[in-house]
Formats: sequence, structure tokens, C-alpha cells
Amino acid sequence: MLTFRDYKEDAQSWITLATGEYYPDILPDACRLYEPVLVEFGLLLKQAHSSTNLFASIMETKNQWMRTQLCRVFKKYVSPETPVEMLKRKTDAAKICERFGHGFRNVVEVQKKFQSRPMPDEVLCALLWEYKDRGKKGYDLTERLFEIFRSHLPGLNVIGPERAGKDVLMGSVFKDYPKPDRPVDFIISEGARVLAIGLARYDSDRGGAQEDDRTGQYREVAQEIIGYSDAHDMPNVKVIYVNDGPGLLLGSMWNDYSYIEEQWAGRVIVATLRMVPDRITEKWLRS
Repeated sequence: MLTFRDYKEDAQSWITLATGEYYPDILPDACRLYEPVLVEFGLLLKQAHSSTNLFASIMETKNQWMRTQLCRVFKKYVSPETPVEMLKRKTDAAKICERFGHGFRNVVEVQKKFQSRPMPDEVLCALLWEYKDRGKKGYDLTERLFEIFRSHLPGLNVIGPERAGKDVLMGSVFKDYPKPDRPVDFIISEGARVLAIGLARYDSDRGGAQEDDRTGQYREVAQEIIGYSDAHDMPNVKVIYVNDGPGLLLGSMWNDYSYIEEQWAGRVIVATLRMVPDRITEKWLRS
């Protein structure tokens, strides 16, 4: 069987390129979608007597989608250092004000800046539009991957979230797994026997520290799973990494993934979607 490294010479032919959207073509739709968000932010801002009061008002917004978008606008105008994921959690509101509140821009200054911009603000709408489909390429990847598995591995079971959904936790796969909260994307099994454990990622753009984080995580996961399976007399459990997207062509990604596969030859496979039918076979999974 060809190795992941063998595909490098013709690498661009083996990745899937997701289609994008053109600027400024997106602006009419972006403004229609996000103008109500900016209007609501403006109303809350006008009534606020402080930036922490503004944040508290945003947290009281019942509609989750609207609250998330208001948090993103708040981050841009008031607190760029606060992670959006923290801002979105209502239960963390007091903690955020305590930890980051000293860095909030003064509400009077925010009001002046907001009023100086047109309504709708095309620039801000375009920025918010970038968040709209974040994660969609990854969901598309896993959905297509499950379709391929079911077509080419009809006798086996594939478990995991096909699009959005909770990851499979290793503690639910092996009851005594040393890191039970380890998330994975899919499990391939035959009856009660686990054949392979996998992760699936779409890399639109990746490099530098992000690149090191990904490959470091992959080494850790492979070592952890293979170490556990060998210690529990399950030497045939495989690890699968399905990666796709133009990020694979950047920096040393292709080589780094090749090294991981070669470190555990026969036990680990790295593949793009187009490689899956040829590389992840029932014969290999059962070997």
C-alpha cells in the first residue's frame, strides 16, 4: 500500500478545495443578516451607564444567536482581549467582568465610536460574516467521510457525529481508559470489537504554531491509544487521521503527518478524503 508520503509529489490532486465567497459580493447579504444585530447593540449601548452594564444587558438577551452576535460586536468595540467563547457563556458573566472589566473601553467612548459609523456598518457586517460558516467545512468533511465509510466498509459499524454534535469520548469506548475525556471523531468497530479510532479535520489555512499544535496533538493521541491497546492485549487497534484542505500544502504539514504515520507503520494511517477508499480498507482494519 502507498504511504502518505508517496502522495506528496502530486499532493494538490489529493486534497479537497472548498468553494469560497467573493468580496464585495457578500456585502448585501451580510448587511441584511447583521443590521438587526447592530441596531440592537446600538439600543443597548444607548441605555448603558457603563461597559459592564452593557455587557450585563447583552447577557440578558434570550435569543442565543442574537446574544452570540452581540458578544462579537462587544468584543470588537469594548474588549478585544476577551475570548468570544467566554463571552458567550451566560454563567461566566461575573467572572468576565472581574477578570477583564478593567480593560473594557469606557462606554462614552464606545458610544462615540459606534455613532461615527454608518448603519449598517459594511465593514463590521463583513467581519461578522466570516464567522457565519466557521466549522462548516469540517462538518462537510465528516459527513462525506461517513458516506464513504458506509459505502466501502458495509460490514462494519461507524460511530460518531456526522456534522455538529458531541465528540465520542474515549471513556465511553474503553471504561478504564486513562484519559476518559479524550475526544475523538469516529470509531470503526465490528460487533463489540473496536478496529480503529479516528480524528477528522479540515485545514483551510494552517502554519507556524498552529501547525505544531496539530501534529503534536496527533502524536500524543496515537501514542496514548496504541499504548493503551497494547497494554490491554488489543494490538490490532488502528488510529486514523483524515485531514483535508489547502492547509496540508503549507509549511511542513505533509512531512509532519508522514513522520507520524511512519512512526507507527501499519497502525496509523493519515489520509485525505480522496485517499480513504484506497487506504482504509477492511483488510487493513482487520489485520
